[in-house]
Amino acid sequence: MITTLLVANRGEIACRIFRTCRELGISTVAVYSDADADALHVREADTAVRLPGAAPSDTYLRGDLVVAAALAAGADAVHPGYGFLSENAGFAAAVQDAGLVWVGPPVKAIELMASKTRAKELMAAAGVPLLAPVDTAAATGDDLPLLLKAAAGGGGRGMRIVRELGALEAELTAASAEAAAAFGDGEVFAEPYVERGRHVEVQVMADGHGAVWALGTRDCSLQRRHQKVIEEAPAPGLDDALRTRLHDAAVAAARAVGYLGAGTVEFLVSAEGRPYFLEMNTRLQVEHPVTEAVFGLDLVALQLRVAEGEPLPADGPPQPRGHAVEARLYAEDPARDWQPQTGALLTLDVPEEPGLRIDTGYTGGDTIGVHYDPMLAKVIAHAPTRAEAVRHLARALERARIHGPATNRRLLVRSLRHPDFAAARLDTGFYDRHLDALTQPSDGLELPALAAALADAAARSSEGASPGPARFGGWRNVPSQPRSKRYRSEPDGTETEAAYRTTRHGQVPAGETEGVRVVATRPDRVTLETGGVTRHFTVTTHQDRVYVDTATGSYTFTALPRFTDPTERTEPGSLLAPMPGTVVRLADGLAPGSAVEAGQPLIWLEAMKMEHRILAPASGTLTALHAAPGHQVEVGALLAVVTEPAAPEENV
Repeated sequence: MITTLLVANRGEIACRIFRTCRELGISTVAVYSDADADALHVREADTAVRLPGAAPSDTYLRGDLVVAAALAAGADAVHPGYGFLSENAGFAAAVQDAGLVWVGPPVKAIELMASKTRAKELMAAAGVPLLAPVDTAAATGDDLPLLLKAAAGGGGRGMRIVRELGALEAELTAASAEAAAAFGDGEVFAEPYVERGRHVEVQVMADGHGAVWALGTRDCSLQRRHQKVIEEAPAPGLDDALRTRLHDAAVAAARAVGYLGAGTVEFLVSAEGRPYFLEMNTRLQVEHPVTEAVFGLDLVALQLRVAEGEPLPADGPPQPRGHAVEARLYAEDPARDWQPQTGALLTLDVPEEPGLRIDTGYTGGDTIGVHYDPMLAKVIAHAPTRAEAVRHLARALERARIHGPATNRRLLVRSLRHPDFAAARLDTGFYDRHLDALTQPSDGLELPALAAALADAAARSSEGASPGPARFGGWRNVPSQPRSKRYRSEPDGTETEAAYRTTRHGQVPAGETEGVRVVATRPDRVTLETGGVTRHFTVTTHQDRVYVDTATGSYTFTALPRFTDPTERTEPGSLLAPMPGTVVRLADGLAPGSAVEAGQPLIWLEAMKMEHRILAPASGTLTALHAAPGHQVEVGALLAVVTEPAAPEENV
């Protein structure tokens, strides 16, 4: 029996595993980097062991340190979670060599599936349908488009779509560099890219007594940068024959490697309904809660049971019930190339309701750093039908209070309500087609901005700075004149102005909101009536940021000064760091004096385990370069300056 479990991971998945351990009476041990010293998973564990350093390569990817931590804390078992060392056969072997129970599949199964190239050969022998690999050295235009993939690891890192043969070499280099940084293995392979394919996977659970369960399907087609954003179970729109074929192929894949525990077999399903094996993830998946909701199971509890040598229940898995949908809430800006966001997470409050589940590694007051994945939480809704689950999830996200860095919350709500998603017209190109529409700035900012301004007036009044008439010598502040406040909506940058007059009966809206009736104002809550409808606005102010939450959406504003500060201007052609991160490389030969072309990648930044390219804003000459590989930069840091050629003077 396992008595003390160390989770070799962090954040949301560590907290989720700890929850099951508490229910089973198992003591818990966390490991943490210096950047995670006060993280939620550390606070929730019974015991915690420090891994000195901040970068993953120095901490969570150091298997020797994790094993030593388990022994020091008196753990008798290790659960790897997902990511980091979860699919590292050497780590699994080291855990077992230390006399600890490994809560995962056999080392041999991990080895066989660790390389996607070797896994495909094995699956072909087992009769599992798959796409034929493409030799990049001999690729021609007829092979396009191609999908480049890292042979080790997953999560979309190291993946590139190549649509032009001339871009193949550069994309191979970039994919290999990203794969090496993420997994320590730069091997990359290519296969045909299936347009409008669906990402469908099967959850499997196997024990050491011959049982292999296929726990239904999941659709994970809505992806950004090849990383999943919205997942659901069961995968909608599959006929019985295709569903059976997927289940049978997943079981055959698991049996082919002597699998034990929880795993996922992933498939690409073409628009014509043909399935192709992608990979087998020899670990728990991020999206496992939707399967748990539909089957009424705790997959972590089953993992622990199998690791203890117990069989799965003899009567098989429960019958599936209803539909579940999961949304991944990220600290990122989808409208700006999915740039990760960092800083203080002031508030994270998702409604607690029947049928709703929140898995997170953060609470309000925590800090989102630069070293790890920007996922804040997973929000899961379960209901009798797909339409009900989708509606419940969209409303929960809409009503959540999230204050701090920009998130993808608005994108998630709009995605769930998009006609294509509602009709289950799903494929991995969803965001390629719809991202611009889904990230349009919010309209209807007038009332939220007015609420922010009125709450500010109420706060100043309560502090003794009455907004009423004030006399200074012979001058008089005339209350009948409108007062106004300027705000910038974040993160889209739309500016709006709120105006009101102060009378003896209180504030009266002016300007575009004239005719709106002010029902009540407090520093934290404003009630307005317009068109006979009363609306409530909850207002929270943190320095110059104002968060306005309503029943139908949330707004973030930055209060602007009346006059622009001329010192905020930057030199034309300046390349600023869009997020905190590390400079990992520069374009070949890049130096002051280099000629550059508009759109040319000049600098590569790594932030939150992803590489981001900084492009030349125009054709011209690089006149300044302040970046070098290895440099840590903050958001807004000046990286380089590109100067355009002077326009020729016209003869007059």
